[in-house]
Order: sequence, then structure tokens, then C-alpha cells
Amino acid sequence: MAGKKKPTIFLVSDGRAETAYRVLQAAAVQFEGEEYRCVRRRNIRTPEAVRKVINEAERSGAIIFFTLVGAETRKVMHQAMGRNIEIIDLLGPVITALHGRFQRAPGEVPGLLYDQERDHYDRMTAFDYVLTHDDGQRIHELNRADVVLTGVSRSSKSSTCFYLAFQGVRAANVPLVPGMDPPAQLLKLPPNRVVGLRINVQRLLRVREARMPDLGMGGERNYVDQRAVAEEINHANRLMDKQKWNTVDVSYLAVEEIARQVLSLRWPNRRR
Repeated sequence: MAGKKKPTIFLVSDGRAETAYRVLQAAAVQFEGEEYRCVRRRNIRTPEAVRKVINEAERSGAIIFFTLVGAETRKVMHQAMGRNIEIIDLLGPVITALHGRFQRAPGEVPGLLYDQERDHYDRMTAFDYVLTHDDGQRIHELNRADVVLTGVSRSSKSSTCFYLAFQGVRAANVPLVPGMDPPAQLLKLPPNRVVGLRINVQRLLRVREARMPDLGMGGERNYVDQRAVAEEINHANRLMDKQKWNTVDVSYLAVEEIARQVLSLRWPNRRR
């Protein structure tokens, strides 16, 4: 119908409102083509905050879906069900059923589900970041990285970043390319946010020679010329020293060992 007003749905939670959002999505997909406005109200943990949200939703003619677990906030929300506003308790029937089955009161602790899934969320966020910031991509967003790895080509930057993502670390990597100035965004980062990966000449030559067929690099002489490679490494090492970056010698380390050293340098007090 032309001019049909989109309904507004408030998702009210004492956590992040992720549970309410998932339930809404699961239900809304059955109404293909229908549009609605979704408003999240997170961390609603006091009766006063609940009343404020109720008044706001009532003024806009919205529906409220809530996942509050605190006794006082749930009480205020239930008291408002007699008013001119539609309020849906998404957790209530489930909590009641489990209370009867377990014969114990619920814990009323907000955010427990998110706490349990936080590691998963952190890893997924880290993987997304690593994928979109590999090999110098989106250089303007380097300041969002937890750590930035830099070094010459084939010094294990990408593989280490993906290993770090398993730890929930958002890692970017920036190659140091012969004949090109390093990006200004890299040089502007605080030194403790950057870790340089050093590698010796002989090890780098062997790695590059092994990878050349896969990379389709038949005629790139400087890539595996010992003198050129030595100069490339020396230039990179001088830059690392000048910038006072922490460094790891990756010549004979496995990726997990490199990652462990990066974590220790970036977060000396981090529990592992």
C-alpha cells in the first residue's frame, strides 16, 4: 500500500540486545518484503531506564521486544503491559519453564550469553579485519589494528596475522617494498603498536625460490638475487631500528612461535 508507515520495533535489553535481534530476524524473514524500523536500547538495567524507554516507545507507537533478566526491570516492563503499547517478553516463557524444570531461581545476571560467546565474536571480528587489511590493504584504517606487522615480502606476515586472529587479535600487515617509501600511516603509529619481522638472507632466498613458481614470477631477478635481497633486508632493518619498533627474527620460527613472540612484545602482561 502506497504511503504505508513502517512499524517501529524497540529491542530492549540489559545486555547488547543481540538475542532480541536474532529472534526478530528469525520471525521477520517470514514476512518477506515487509519493512520496519528497528531501534536498539542496550544496557537498560534500572527501573528508571525502563520507564524512559517505555515512554519513548509509546510516543512513537512502537512495539517493544525485551530480553531483560533483572527482577526489578522485568517488573516495570510487565506493569506497562496494561498501557496503550504492545510489549513482548521474549525470555519470560522460557525462564518460567526452566524455573519449573530446574526447581531453582534464575541468576538474573545481564550479559551472560554475550560473555560466553565473546571469544567467538572477537575471533570473527579479528578474521574480518585481517582479511580486509592484508598486505597493505585499507591502509587508512591501520589505527584500528591491535597490532601491525611489517617486513619484507615472504617474512610470514600474513600467516602470522591469521594465526593471531585465532587469539581474537585484529592484526594488519604492511609490506616494506624496495624502492618505495613506507606508508605515512605506518610511520605515524605509536612504536609499540608495530612489530617488525626480521629474516636472514639465506632463509629468505630459500623461501622465495620455493614460492616463485606458485606466484608466477619467472623473470623477477631481484626477488631472488642475493645482493638485492641483502640490500632489501638491510634497508628494512634500518627502518625498524630508526622507528624503534619491536622486532622478531622469524628466520627459523614456526608461525605459532612468531605469533607468541608478537603477543609478548605487544602485550607483555597479557595472560596466555
